[in-house]
Amino acid sequence: MFTGLVEEVGTVAAVIRAASGMDLAVNCRRVREKLAVGDSIAVDGVCLTVTALLPGGFAAQAVAETLARTTLGSFSPGRLVNLERAVRAQDRLGGHIVQGHVDGVAQVADMRARGQGKVMAVVVPEGARSLLVPKGSVAIDGVSLTVARLEDEVIEIWLVPHTLAHTTLGQKRPRDMVNMEIDILAKYVAQMLHPDERAGLSVDKLKGWGY
Repeated sequence: MFTGLVEEVGTVAAVIRAASGMDLAVNCRRVREKLAVGDSIAVDGVCLTVTALLPGGFAAQAVAETLARTTLGSFSPGRLVNLERAVRAQDRLGGHIVQGHVDGVAQVADMRARGQGKVMAVVVPEGARSLLVPKGSVAIDGVSLTVARLEDEVIEIWLVPHTLAHTTLGQKRPRDMVNMEIDILAKYVAQMLHPDERAGLSVDKLKGWGY
């Protein structure tokens, strides 16, 4: 489990693709400290397991299903990625509960300056609209964010200067694809209210969400 507070921006060092998935090497410094093989780590919001420790970072594997449901399949050497180690029981929960289980891939619709920050507009994947609320939480590429505005199938998120400086979101442009994870509390509530409809989503809508 994670909090959505990015610890470091790392760099993809190597990508090896195979029929069963992909091996990934990431260069980093801060998250490399006290990291061990078998630990969970969020890479752009995707929970992966550390398979090896490297002198300048770590290696992890992503199975074919993960590549199909996230942006990891488009990764190439040199890409910057948001990194967060798993939260410890005694840590402060400064963001919100993030599982690292991506619900779907969303598209950036607009990115515009607003004062010293930016406003990012994201087109919500089909079926997610009912699970989002204004001032509610959402994770984009592993970053815990607040929904500032919700209109039709688009959400607006205000990015403060700190977020722009310490994550990859400041570099996003319209048409870029990002990993989206809906607040787990919203999904549980929706499931309890609509037990026969899988959180109120139709079968067709669920196809793109890994159900």
